[in-house]
This record gives sequence, C-alpha cells and structure tokens, in this order.
Amino acid sequence: MSLNNEFEVSMKDNTFLSGFAAIVGRPNVGKSTMMNAMVGEKVAIVSNRPQTTRNRIMGVATAADHQIVFLDTPGLHKPRTKLGEYMVKSVEGAMDGIDVLLVMVDVSDIGPQDRAIAQEMAARQVRKILVLNKTDAVDEAKLMAAIQSFSDAQYDAIIPISARTGKNMDELRKLIVSYLPSGPRYFPDDMMTDQPERVICAEIIREKALLHLREEVPHGIGVEMMRIEKVSDRMTEIHATIYCERASHKGIIIGKQGAMLRTIGAQARRDIENLLGTRVNLQLWVKVREDWRNRMDDLRTLGYEDM
Repeated sequence: MSLNNEFEVSMKDNTFLSGFAAIVGRPNVGKSTMMNAMVGEKVAIVSNRPQTTRNRIMGVATAADHQIVFLDTPGLHKPRTKLGEYMVKSVEGAMDGIDVLLVMVDVSDIGPQDRAIAQEMAARQVRKILVLNKTDAVDEAKLMAAIQSFSDAQYDAIIPISARTGKNMDELRKLIVSYLPSGPRYFPDDMMTDQPERVICAEIIREKALLHLREEVPHGIGVEMMRIEKVSDRMTEIHATIYCERASHKGIIIGKQGAMLRTIGAQARRDIENLLGTRVNLQLWVKVREDWRNRMDDLRTLGYEDM
C-alpha cells in the first residue's frame, strides 16, 4: 500500500491515531526548528550554537484525526561535564516507549558522527525515519549523493526536508502519522508543550544570550527564574538571574555600560510578551557561579532534574 493510500484509509475509517515521536541527532542539525514547525508555535529555543537544547522538550501537534507528541532532545555528543551527561541521559530517556524515531542529519554537513548515530539508531526496534534536513543549503547533486550514501541504512524511510523553508514537511508529517497506532488524545487540542511558562521564559532569555554572546561564553550560561508574577491583567513582573562560570564572562554579558544585557533583555521581553499576552517588566541580573555545570545542586537549581 502506498503512503498516501494508507493515510487516506486511516481518515476514511475515522480512526484517531496518536503516539510519540522522538527526534535525535548530533547538535545543531535543526531538531528544534523542525519540532517548532510541526507544532506551529515556538516551544523550543533555537540558535546556531551547538547544544542549545539541554532538556527533553515536548511539543504536541494535533489535527482532526491524529495527535503527534514530539520529543525534542539535546544533540548527541561526548559529554565533558555533569550537564553534558544529563543531556545525553535525557536523549536515552526520551526513546522509552516511543512509536516513531526520527534521526536527523544536516545534509549540508554530513560527518562521521552523523553516520555513527544513524548506524546506532538503526538497531532500535521501532519505526524509524532518517530525516535529511537543510536541503535548502545544498544543490540537487549533493542531495542525491547524500540520499544514496544512506541507501543501505536500515530505516523504514528516508526523507529530505528543509525545516526552515517548510519543504517536504507536510510529507514528513503524513509519513509519521502513517506509523502511529490508534490511540487517544493524550493532550487537549490547544496544548502545545508540557513546559511551564517559567521554564519557557528562562529559555527565551538564554536563547537571546546565545544569539549575541561570544563563542566561549554560551555553554557556561544558565538562567534561573527568581520571580514571575502577574501583577495586573496587563503586566507581568519577571526577575531572572543569568549565571556564568567566570568573572570575565560576567563583564561580557553585561557589556559596556550595560549595553549587552539591555539588548538581551529587550529581545527576550518582546518574545515573552508574545508568549504571556501581557506587557512584561523584565529585570535581569548576572552572577558568577563557577563550574556550575559540574555541580549537582546548581544543576537542580537551574532546572536540570533527575541527575
């Protein structure tokens, strides 16, 4: 049966399909961008920095006849800190009980790590799709060569997409749905993530810091929400602390006469206002917390649980 026919049969039978789909791959291949596009809202932060995603983040895509619960995971890498170990552990945890495994590769930059991950994941006893992302960054010849290079991979399907432009995203969604079992609506139709507002707000602040700071600073940044309170129907008060690991990094984050911190705060405030639907008074502080990525109490304080 063709994919389209199989999808059409599920609709004709009026069977509701639902299940969980984990997205894995090395850092910076576009996992969060793809999940945001599927969900239709920004539920995971994105940047061009590796290891932007630190937690397992859930995004829910619901239609009249199906619900896909996406699990966006940190990029697979060799951990060098306790935080790195937590990130790798969260990837493994996300794959428990899933219905579909999406293994993502950046088709414009395929390396040995991508092939090692693809080979390792091929052994998983679950429906598997190899997703070749960033096709908008390569020509047709390079894309075809990439597809051919994975032709012997033990996957149910290989699909090229561009999460940024939307190319083949509808086809990917149909393919995922075709692998889902009959099931319930796990979440209400209007629910798009399980992340609490305070966590999303903290992640938005971190995203803006990642966007503007030098390469050596972002990995050592954490954000703690000190206060989030709706003081009126039109105003929310938010106090947050940005932690870094070195005194020299604190100066970079603050910037000359506070310019960098104001830039981070202004951009974060706009996104948070869109999220909360109110005006936001955002107050940011910067503190040094040396080697926090290797300190269990600090990791828990900053929201990295189950260590």
